Amino acid sequence: MEIVLQQQAVLEELVAEVERLKEIIEKDSQTSSKPPSSNLIRHSEKVKEKAESEPSKRKPGGQPGHPGKTRKGFGRIDRYERIEPQICHQCGGNHFQASAATISRSAVAQLVERPIEIVEYQQVRRICGQCGVRVAEELPEGVIPGQDLSAKLQGLLAWLGLDGHLSYAKQQEWLWEFAQIYVGTGTLEATSRRVAEATLQPVEALKEWSRPRRTGF
Repeated sequence: MEIVLQQQAVLEELVAEVERLKEIIEKDSQTSSKPPSSNLIRHSEKVKEKAESEPSKRKPGGQPGHPGKTRKGFGRIDRYERIEPQICHQCGGNHFQASAATISRSAVAQLVERPIEIVEYQQVRRICGQCGVRVAEELPEGVIPGQDLSAKLQGLLAWLGLDGHLSYAKQQEWLWEFAQIYVGTGTLEATSRRVAEATLQPVEALKEWSRPRRTGF
């Protein structure tokens, strides 16, 4: 029971995806009373074949005149780094006024040296001075007892395998390249199986909910 609760973090994103799929299904004429013209997310096979046979003249990415989204910022700043001038590029001097003339800001998303952190949790047990019971604090949320990978990392690996179509060998290579950690393919397979078992019930509930229902007239 405790392990299931610890895996709640893995299910949060999956539940959000389920809700998104519900909204899409509600707009599908095959699973509702709406006409086929309301299937805004579907395209005819003819349009698809035409798109494949005739390459588009549009360049990938944002089109000229289209307002950018990323340049508006990411919604958070994790770290600030102040860059001070060391030498004057005009005269070579290195004495500057104390106050800044101007400050230009550039928020940049970048990979850090170690995107995956290895943490050793040391659970200290102490004897209660009142009742004599040996007490230890529980592990933090997302840390599953007896498992080497946190709940969030397991969820990411499951996503890489399912939506990213990465084999266990490629996931193993990815972990080594990005974090210099070795994880056996057996552990990765067991991780995928655990996540699948944990999400089985909500997925079955979605399938039951999305079945077409006949309505009387």
